[in-house]
Amino acid sequence: MSIVVTGATGHLGRLAVESLIARGAQPGDIVATGRDAERLAGLAELGVRTAVADYTDHAALDTALAGAEKVLLVSGSDVGQRVAQHENVVAAAVRAGVGLIAYTSIPHADTAQHALAADHRATERLIRDSGLPFVFLRNSWYLENYLPQVPTYLEHGVAGAAGDGRISAATRADFADAAAAALLDPTAAGRVYELGGASFTLAELATTVADATGRDVTYTEVSPEQLTAILVGAGLPQAYAEALVSADLGIGRGELEVTTGDLERLIGRPPTSLRDALEASLDSLPA
Repeated sequence: MSIVVTGATGHLGRLAVESLIARGAQPGDIVATGRDAERLAGLAELGVRTAVADYTDHAALDTALAGAEKVLLVSGSDVGQRVAQHENVVAAAVRAGVGLIAYTSIPHADTAQHALAADHRATERLIRDSGLPFVFLRNSWYLENYLPQVPTYLEHGVAGAAGDGRISAATRADFADAAAAALLDPTAAGRVYELGGASFTLAELATTVADATGRDVTYTEVSPEQLTAILVGAGLPQAYAEALVSADLGIGRGELEVTTGDLERLIGRPPTSLRDALEASLDSLPA
């Protein structure tokens, strides 16, 4: 069985490769693809095959997917270009006649209104229309979205526009392990997994940071306009800041809360909690 993991030089893709091996896949049956040849060399040390393949390079995608039985399409990071890039991968998968394509999507992709959901909704539609057997892995937020910001939280507190909305975040490692489990499950085709860990509000995030560090950290609710200004002031591009604010508003509508238990069932254990992930990360943060 040949499993192609796209975007394997990124955080989630590499973790998915490692989880596939940990779950019993033969390294020689895994093809790790990515744009960075140097990073792929590091993956080759795991015993997997590698292929340099950009989502925009049709010929390279055809070569990488040739003979593949299953493909993990890790969603691209180029907002505004992702749908076209994903379409290239799906088309290559159709040409290769793969038996399953798994896609890392976002919770409630078919109904969520926040800006980041649009690309995922369009990609899911492309995959359905392709006729390929599929699995949708609708991952909620990564806990890693918050952990590097702890120094900022300690200095300025947590600010957001999410109200009392809950976020079912989990670690990248948990989501990657779920992807590996789904790829290795012969009964997974056709399933849509809504994936997330134990949920928390941004106010509870602030409280957890305070408890773990022994510092005073509070949550401040701000308007969408104020949050956009804060993010732009911190150096984010305007369009990206607006997308994150849209996601905050989506959190307020419950669009990143997941209550299915799918993640725990797939990985066979409780997902890593916010508190555990935070405590594990504190040693690596600047003093």
